[in-house]
Amino acid sequence: MNATITTLPGDGIGPEVVAQGVAALNQVAAVFGHTFTLKTALLGGCAIDETGTALPQVTIDACTASDAVLLGAVGGPKWDNPAAKVRPEQGLLGIRKALGLYANLRPVTIHEQLIPASPLRPDLLVGVDMVVVRELTGGIYFGEKRREAHASGELAIDTCVYTTGEIERIIRAAAVIARGRKKKLVSVDKANVLETSRLWRSVTTRVMKDEFPDVTLEHMLVDSCAMHLIRRPADFDVIVTENMFGDILTDEASQLAGSMGMLPSASLGADGTGPTRMGLYEPIHGSAPDIAGKGIANPMATILSVALLLRHSLHLESEAQAVERAVYATLEAGIATGDVAAKGMTRSTTSQVGAAIVARIART
Repeated sequence: MNATITTLPGDGIGPEVVAQGVAALNQVAAVFGHTFTLKTALLGGCAIDETGTALPQVTIDACTASDAVLLGAVGGPKWDNPAAKVRPEQGLLGIRKALGLYANLRPVTIHEQLIPASPLRPDLLVGVDMVVVRELTGGIYFGEKRREAHASGELAIDTCVYTTGEIERIIRAAAVIARGRKKKLVSVDKANVLETSRLWRSVTTRVMKDEFPDVTLEHMLVDSCAMHLIRRPADFDVIVTENMFGDILTDEASQLAGSMGMLPSASLGADGTGPTRMGLYEPIHGSAPDIAGKGIANPMATILSVALLLRHSLHLESEAQAVERAVYATLEAGIATGDVAAKGMTRSTTSQVGAAIVARIART
C-alpha cells in the first residue's frame, strides 16, 4: 500500500513521542512491504512562534492532501495566557473542524503489567475493556463566547449548541462500534439540567430504537458516570457522550490504565468510498512541558495511536494488531517509562521504549 501521512509533532513532549510513532510506521512499512510517505507540518505553539497563527493554511493543505494525520500535543507555559487572542488549542480545534472529524474514539484497555500503576484496587480493574466515543465538533467548545460589562464587573458567556444531525451521526458511529462488541451502549448526558442534553437523550433514544434495536441502550447522567467509572469500570463497554463530558471522562478513565501515557485516540470523519478514511490520531495526554526534553515521556499512547491509524484510516488490520502486540510484549518484557514502571520493571527512556517496541513489530 502507498499512503501519505502528515505528522504534527507540536509542542512539549509532542516531538519526542511522535518520533517514536514515526519509527513504528517505518518498521511496519518495512516488515509488511508498504510505502508510507511522511510529511511534517506545524500546529500549536510552535506554529504561533513561526507564523503567528496556531493553524497555518499550509498545515491544513498538507493534512487534507494526506490519508491520515499523526499528532503529538499542543500548548505550554510560553503560550498560556488566557487573554491571548491566539492560543495553541485553537490549532487543535481548528484542524479537527477543517478535516470534518466529529467522532473521537478512546479505547481503554488494562494490561496486567499496568495494574500496579493504577490508583484503583486491582480487583476493580479485572476485565476492564471499553471504548469512549466523544462528539468532537459541537458543544460548548465551539459555541459562541463573549464577555460584556456587568454591574459586578464582567459577564462571561459560553454557549453550548447541538443540532439533531450532529447527535444522530455520533450516536450511529458509537452504535456501530457497540454492535461489533457486546451490544451495550451507555449514553452520557445531563438531561436533568441542560436543554442540549434533553435533545441528546431524545435523539439517542429514537436512533437506537429505530436503527439499532439489537443494541441495549442505557442513559446515564455525567456525574453518575464519573462515579461508576471508578466504582465499577468493568461494567462499561461503549460510552458515547458530548464534547466536554467526553474530554473530562476520558482523562478520568486514563487512570484506570495507570497513566495518560497509555491511552491512544482516533478522531474520524465520515467513512468515504475510497481505500482510506481520513483520521487524526493522537495520545490523549497533553504536552507535559515539565518533562519535555528529559527523554522520559511515555511513547506507548502515540504508538498505540499508530495502530489505530493503521486500522481505521488505512484498513490494515494485521499491521495494527502487530503494533499492539509489540507494545504489550514490551510491557511483558518489563520495559516501560517511569510513569507506569512497576516494581521489577526496567525504567527506560522514551527512545529505549520506542526501540523495544519497534524491534518487536513482526509479521506473525
